[in-house]
Amino acid sequence: MQLSDLSPLMARRQDGGLSFAHFRADPALVSLQWPDDVLEQFLFDHGDNAAFVHDYGGIDLLQVTWRLETIPASDFVGMPTGATDAGCIENYAADPVYWVNVRPPEVGRHWEDHGTWLRPPLLIDQRLLDPADSGLQVLEGRTRVGVLRGRLREQLRVAPHHQAWVGRL
Repeated sequence: MQLSDLSPLMARRQDGGLSFAHFRADPALVSLQWPDDVLEQFLFDHGDNAAFVHDYGGIDLLQVTWRLETIPASDFVGMPTGATDAGCIENYAADPVYWVNVRPPEVGRHWEDHGTWLRPPLLIDQRLLDPADSGLQVLEGRTRVGVLRGRLREQLRVAPHHQAWVGRL
């Protein structure tokens, strides 16, 4: 199953204002057995986004297993994102205070209190895109990772480790 196979579901989501509860209950998604947070951030929020389809449309979604993992802050410093969004993480990193301040207040409080994001981003093993590659790539959460990089650069509070959903073969 690839993103293009979910086009009818994505069209229903757009046309009828399909809620996430109804979206996740769709028979097309039952076989994925992904955590709700991953389903929502990846497929519900971005499953028909042209950039996502371009970058991740070749992935066999049934082959991906998601786990919440703890990742060192330093691993996020050079972590890439999809080719169509190259450079966007650096744009967010340029002004991390701004990107936190335009979010709900609890986001900023969480950064100040815990030195991390409120909601774990999605990362994928690059071997899902090219078996010859290695390492992790930011799938969703480019703003969050940009804020982390910017906070590190500006020597603002950053926890040494961060939770992220990681998709692997």
